[in-house]
Amino acid sequence: MGLLRQLLIVIVLAGAGYGGYLLYNTYIQPSDETVDAAPKRGAQVVSVEVAPARVATLDRKVEAVGTTRALQSIDIVPSAEGRITSINITPGQEIKAGSVIAQLDDEMEVATLQEVKSAVEEKQRALERAQTLIRSNTISQASLEQLRSGNAVAQAALARAERSFADRTIRAPFDGVLGITSVDLGARVDTDTVLTTLDDLSEVEIEFRLPETVYGQISAGQAIEATSAAFPDRRFTGKVDAIDSRIDQTSRSFRVRARLPNEDRVLPVGMFMRLDLNLASRQGIVVPEEALLVQGPATYLYVIKDGVARQQKVETGQRRNGDVEIVEGVAEGDVIATRGIQSLRDGSKVKILNGTAEAPGRPSAADMRTGGRRG
Repeated sequence: MGLLRQLLIVIVLAGAGYGGYLLYNTYIQPSDETVDAAPKRGAQVVSVEVAPARVATLDRKVEAVGTTRALQSIDIVPSAEGRITSINITPGQEIKAGSVIAQLDDEMEVATLQEVKSAVEEKQRALERAQTLIRSNTISQASLEQLRSGNAVAQAALARAERSFADRTIRAPFDGVLGITSVDLGARVDTDTVLTTLDDLSEVEIEFRLPETVYGQISAGQAIEATSAAFPDRRFTGKVDAIDSRIDQTSRSFRVRARLPNEDRVLPVGMFMRLDLNLASRQGIVVPEEALLVQGPATYLYVIKDGVARQQKVETGQRRNGDVEIVEGVAEGDVIATRGIQSLRDGSKVKILNGTAEAPGRPSAADMRTGGRRG
């Protein structure tokens, strides 16, 4: 009975093993076609785009913000009180110095001026007769001096009358652009009434603040660039006009004033602007910023030489407009991988997609350090 049981166990195990073999062959083992279709491992060629390391001018700039103001700006107010009989104010109109802006009623001033002129003429004729008579001693010297004094008083009265008459006409003191008026023809005004504004917009001034750390690097005449949200595609260039002699002890900054030409009068008073002031310029090697590969604290580039990518550790500097300065690690003319770098490894073979050729006969920075030998 024991032998029969052992034989039965052997038969069951053999059946189970044969069933497993059939299952493997049918569902698990790959076919010959699948094996043949499997890719064979070997050297992989990575497609990349490249750009040459080039020399560019790098500017060290400081940024600031400021608000425009007119070169000259005043409120136009009358020098006397009265009723407006004519008004010549068109907002935005450019006028010349001396142009009439408004006229006040002047009947009383005209009458006073005529009266004073008549008195002056009378005093002048009396003085002339006295000067003739003094030669024949017909009148005394004291009488002549009295007539001279009376003539001087009359002349002073005439000057006052002419000034009062002139004050009835409001004129532009300088060339400029008129602002909006809030008075109408026939309105009565006094010396506190603002008729309009007058701004000299041939140039605009911008006052801004800079940190004291750059105080010795700013000088009058330095070029400055300004931009405004109102004109996103335009850059306005001007010069530093004045530098304050004091540094604010609280903010540790100082005031600077610049002037921007405004021939087309597009810049109004009070516009907010961003400013760039160039402190210094120098030459440096730059590459596209997308070529950088950061691994931990280190930064790398892939330099392409003879169709092979070599990983090169670099030290970066200033960044601007999509480019980054390479302080150390590459030389001018080195061909740098800019796209496809995530698939690269040191020593990878590459296919250049954008057709940029390497600089003929020029060694890379890595070659120069190793004497042209590659390990």
